[in-house]
Amino acid sequence: MRTMAFAATLAVISVLGCADDTPTRLLRPTADAELNKAPPPPDPVLAALVRQLAAARNVVPLTQPPRVRQPLVKLGRALLFDPILSGNRNISCATCHLPAFATGDGKSLAVGEGGIGLGPGREHPNGVFIPRNAPPLFNLGVMRHLFWDGRIERDAAGVVHTPAGAQVTPQMAQVFEFGPASALGLFPVTNRAEMRGLPESGNELASIPDSDLPAIWAALMRRLGKIPEYREMFEEAYPGTRFRDMTFAHAANAIGGFMVSELTFANAPWDRFLRGDDRALTGRQLEGARQFLTLKCSICHNGATLSDDQFHDVAVAQLGPGEGDDPNINGRDDFGRMRVTGSALDKYLFRTTPLRNVELTGPYGHDGAITTLRGFVEHYSESDIKLRTFDASPLEPALRNTVIPTTDAILAQRDTLLNGVVLTPQLVDALMDYMGALTDAAARDLTRLVPLRVPSRLPVDRP
Repeated sequence: MRTMAFAATLAVISVLGCADDTPTRLLRPTADAELNKAPPPPDPVLAALVRQLAAARNVVPLTQPPRVRQPLVKLGRALLFDPILSGNRNISCATCHLPAFATGDGKSLAVGEGGIGLGPGREHPNGVFIPRNAPPLFNLGVMRHLFWDGRIERDAAGVVHTPAGAQVTPQMAQVFEFGPASALGLFPVTNRAEMRGLPESGNELASIPDSDLPAIWAALMRRLGKIPEYREMFEEAYPGTRFRDMTFAHAANAIGGFMVSELTFANAPWDRFLRGDDRALTGRQLEGARQFLTLKCSICHNGATLSDDQFHDVAVAQLGPGEGDDPNINGRDDFGRMRVTGSALDKYLFRTTPLRNVELTGPYGHDGAITTLRGFVEHYSESDIKLRTFDASPLEPALRNTVIPTTDAILAQRDTLLNGVVLTPQLVDALMDYMGALTDAAARDLTRLVPLRVPSRLPVDRP
């Protein structure tokens, strides 16, 4: 027995201490096999329950849009990235919707016309901010309301309504192929702080009265028409229509077509799970999905985009310049959906954030008051207390002292669904696991979308 034990010990020592790499070679296939082994299938009972809960909330996979003709996509890409659409030719739509920042800018509040730099470091020499966060451009083709206050919307009959009212003529509306997404490009170009510039800037767009939107759009078409390449691109995108017969609705529709074609992402792990792939989610993500669909979260975050496309007051702190809505605080407040409907019941209500690719799209809230996704999830736990104790220190320095003292008024309108909601740290962990399953891998790197050049030959923003 003693001899056998000694021999066994010697064998172990020789395997562990031998300079020959034969034992390593023998062990490596086993290690590689462990690393490459497919994850175990989830609990089939839990998977079935999650699908049942999702169906009850009408949480469905996102479908790919119909194919958009390539000349229209090409034109829309050029227009989105071309500073020619700004009054002073110094900012494009993509300056605040950068592919490198998941079609946002990484800032709580955007910096538009006159800003310097790109992304989170962009600043304005005079400290000027746009009143609201620059939302991502994902999956716009399936959304009924655009902008935080939903001022572009498609009604039940499919008619698109905009802030321009009758200034968007029936002939213009007939051009729209992608619902509200087709109308989106009509408006940033008319906004002085975003793209058009102040009257003293001297450009021909800035000299037009604010209320005369058709004149602004016509001036932009004259600019574009002076560039032969654009005339050719427009006529290729709209076969049978001469450029001289087009309006800026054709430009906005092209931008919408580009966004619908290139920024719709329908292959997140969550999509694959809902389509029947039991291995698409990890066990933790599946449990997080169960928690999400069991809690009040999915009452508002549902449908294909995980947004009810409606408006709620979720007690987010108001900060920044505001929209000029309360003379008692120098006009710095923002009444949200009330600005569109005129109803006091809609005061401080903002559109439910779609959760697709949400881990990529911070800061969060209509004014970016919450800088991290975990912080945004945690905000829903005792949100009244969170608002009363709001900590502005994570904000960029220029915004820390701009919080507006409207806590009581916001809480008076807070959605009653939030009453009594308390989330433990463990529950927040589970919800965060689920949020990770909502990201389509193709949305993580969008730099491929940035054109090498634009027809105006102006510089293209590349952060």
